[in-house]
Amino acid sequence: MRITGIKTAVIEANFDWTLVRVETDEGVSGLGEAFFAPGLTAMMREFESVLVGEDPFDIDRLYQKMRWASSAGSIAGFAYNAISGIEAALWDLKGRALGVPIWQLLGGKFRDRVRIYADCHAGHTLESLGPLLQRRAPAWLGNGDAAGSRSGYFESLPDESDDFTPKAYAEKARAVADRGFTALKFDLDVPVSGSVAPDAYARNLNPAQLDHLASLVAETCAAVGPHVEVAFDCHWRFTVKDAIRLARAIEGVPVAWLEDPTPPENPTALAKVTHATSTPIGTGENWFAREGFREALSLGALDIVLPDLQKCGGLGEGKRIAELADMHDLSVAPHNISGPIGTMASVHVAAAIPNFHSLEWHAQDVPFFDALLVGAGPLIVNGHVEVPTGPGLGVDLDLDAAARYAKAGEPFFA
Repeated sequence: MRITGIKTAVIEANFDWTLVRVETDEGVSGLGEAFFAPGLTAMMREFESVLVGEDPFDIDRLYQKMRWASSAGSIAGFAYNAISGIEAALWDLKGRALGVPIWQLLGGKFRDRVRIYADCHAGHTLESLGPLLQRRAPAWLGNGDAAGSRSGYFESLPDESDDFTPKAYAEKARAVADRGFTALKFDLDVPVSGSVAPDAYARNLNPAQLDHLASLVAETCAAVGPHVEVAFDCHWRFTVKDAIRLARAIEGVPVAWLEDPTPPENPTALAKVTHATSTPIGTGENWFAREGFREALSLGALDIVLPDLQKCGGLGEGKRIAELADMHDLSVAPHNISGPIGTMASVHVAAAIPNFHSLEWHAQDVPFFDALLVGAGPLIVNGHVEVPTGPGLGVDLDLDAAARYAKAGEPFFA
């Protein structure tokens, strides 16, 4: 069996769900999903030149070949998004060819169900964002939902007090927990009612902002009680000083973790935060390959490891990162903003590692999430996904449904 081509498609959802199909001369193909990036599909198709004619079963070697082909062994950058999607497709292809699920190829499973943590965004309906995090209005989102006074997600937020109050967060947490989820996550980089929004560039918190964020945490956790874990995402917004102040301010609240309090490029700064508080600190979605986690783990810079399997290098590399985390006695909760294909790929890794905590799901407000799979009912039931037993991913993409939501101007597996 030899690889004959690489095809791509993009579903315009809350993000660009970027799909890649690896095709072979024996008619067996595999499907993967990559974390969005500008120019990503062109990059994926470029890798065709180094993969055509190769044995698709040589997944680890082809992973390394793609790394070296993309600027002589790079250890970061958008190339990893492309590599991760293709690598996942190779696992799906191999599983389908051999008639076994991916988790079996990864060494077997530790669990039959994978717990999902529901990303509740900032408590309100999720907008749709383009590859550079600019707001847009796809047809499925409805009229006006993507409109607003800011063009980009990381620009300063307006004061929308009805959305960003402790009461609103608590109500959202209860509603999602009532659907059977035992783990949730909320954004914590939000405006403060009656005060100036945090400066996105200075990254400081004044006392009023600090008190407001602490009250969001306290009331959200109190709303769902001790049986539902809640994490809070800071999106790298704060300085070391203010990240420590925030982490200490919520030490009396049993949060699952405080995510990305400082920018990802400085593990030493993050270690200062982690060592200064009892609040659990998590990060990892913007680190690539196992090398990207090595320094932070050696510094004791985090309490829970959050790799994104659609950008860290793929499923095999994700398992190796989990093994590295396990050597430091840390749990893994994969970051995941993908559609059902990427989510199911992550489910296989989650099943195959001992130190799994929960898997993110960021698409609860996307109405066609389940419709993209052939013959599937709800993929997530009572906050869990059943680990599939079918070959490869164990699910199939409904091409007609996917085509209805395909992004204009992008090839659709052509």
